[in-house]
Amino acid sequence: MPACSRSGFRKTARFDPTHRCKGLEKQVVALKTRKSLQIGANMIKKMSPSENEFNIPAKNCHRMVILGSTKVGKTAIISRFLNERFDDQYTPTIEDFHRKLFSIRGEIYQLDILDTSGNHPFPAMRRLSILTGDIFILVFSLDNRESFQEVQRLKRQIYETKSCLRNKTKETADVPLVICGNKCDRDFYQEVQEEEIKQLVGGDKHCAYFEISAKKNTNVDQMFQTLFTMAKLPNEMSPDRHRKVSLQHCELLHSKSFKSKKCKDGNAYGVVAPFARRPSVHSDLMYIKEKAVGGSQAKEKGCIIC
Repeated sequence: MPACSRSGFRKTARFDPTHRCKGLEKQVVALKTRKSLQIGANMIKKMSPSENEFNIPAKNCHRMVILGSTKVGKTAIISRFLNERFDDQYTPTIEDFHRKLFSIRGEIYQLDILDTSGNHPFPAMRRLSILTGDIFILVFSLDNRESFQEVQRLKRQIYETKSCLRNKTKETADVPLVICGNKCDRDFYQEVQEEEIKQLVGGDKHCAYFEISAKKNTNVDQMFQTLFTMAKLPNEMSPDRHRKVSLQHCELLHSKSFKSKKCKDGNAYGVVAPFARRPSVHSDLMYIKEKAVGGSQAKEKGCIIC
């Protein structure tokens, strides 16, 4: 028997005029969410290794390796380069791999960035990182003498390793390399003397020294400009010399109009590849083998986003 009021009439629910609007709002939100997810899935598909292959000449593909002790600011420097940001929170790095793509004067360039660990429990992996590197950044902290001594060892190791690969003497191993004394923004007693730094850099035209602050972004852009100039790379790859393209526009790199437009307006553009993966050890070894042969085969081939 349905419930009745005292007057004998059945109670009915009140009509809520906002109920229909709320239902429509939920449907709109759900549709937007599905559309957003679909767009994201399509972008991931486009950027996946199986379908996202840029025909980049090998001469336009380079790897930058950053080395140094723990807590000297290696990751902070890379963060400045990629995102123009600084994170105060310290997180130990095991090994991070990044990739940035550039459109410069109608050509596409690929720069792989290897952020290495300050602790090196696997010497063979460090040697592999050096062998596959084209340009190097060595970082020490101005208030830590041990980190400077580590940079001294690293510089010797890089030259010796590269000399072995190129069958040259250490004096003629032309490796573009920048040494950075980080944390110059701090007020402290500098544990490394200027004379020691001059002796480390010497008269090497392929080696430069900068006192920088990743936190305050002091001399960071100038350091990258010098490094790319020594490596004979476009100086538009420096953080302050190109426009940053958002992830939503990264598919434009596929189009011919993108390259032709940039060639006409003279601007340089860069985008961080969102799903970059470090090449396998086998790929690195094959890359080293091609270099040892002389690089003639490598120049004819292109590199692939993977």
